[in-house]
Order: sequence, then C-alpha cells, then structure tokens
Amino acid sequence: MSTTPDHLRYTKEHEWVEERPAGVVRMGITDFAQSALGDIVYIQLPKVGDQLTAGSVCGEVESTKSVSEIYAPVTGKVTSVNSDLDKAPEVLNTDPYGAGWIAEVEISGESSELMSAADYQTLTA
Repeated sequence: MSTTPDHLRYTKEHEWVEERPAGVVRMGITDFAQSALGDIVYIQLPKVGDQLTAGSVCGEVESTKSVSEIYAPVTGKVTSVNSDLDKAPEVLNTDPYGAGWIAEVEISGESSELMSAADYQTLTA
C-alpha cells in the first residue's frame, strides 16, 4: 500500500505539492506513481526559470517499464530543481516525498484540481 502524507496536496495525475514560505510550492511524484512505474532510471527535470501552467507537461520520468510525463500541479515559475536526481533518479523510488522532490515553483495561480490526502487515497484505492 502506498503512503499519502496528510500535509501534502495531490493531483489526479499523481503529483504532490507542499506549501513552502513566500508563495512557493515543492512538487514531486507520489508513492503510488513511483510504485506503478517500477525502477526509475531517468528523469527530465523542468529548468529553472521555466513558466509552468497547471496541467501541462513539465518533465518526464523513465523507468524499466515505461516513460511517463510529469504534469505541473500549479501555474508559476520554476525557482529550483533537484539536480541530485540527474545522478540518482532511483531516489524517486526510495524517498518520493523527501529527497525525491522534483522542483520548487513560485506560484502565480493554483490548480483547482488539487486534492486532499483523503481524496487522493479514494482515487488510488
């Protein structure tokens, strides 16, 4: 069974966001997503400065099973990316809510599609 931390918000495409100070969110893929993908071998990160639109593709994850797109959970500007994932994408499998974060985004709009942990668990049940 996958973990779904209560303090995060989720998308139906299996991304999570965590609110940070000063209108910034940290984003990543969920435990459910990494489990479905299997062993992750590559990630294409967004670039610092990229303008994201909620629901649009902002990256890609490749596993031994398939390739999956990463969708922006919010609208805003990428302020930081987790470049450690370039060397060790498998961290997404072992720590998707911690060291496996993907990017930080200064939000200029929010997706109305963000769900609570309870709603996301209903979706993935």
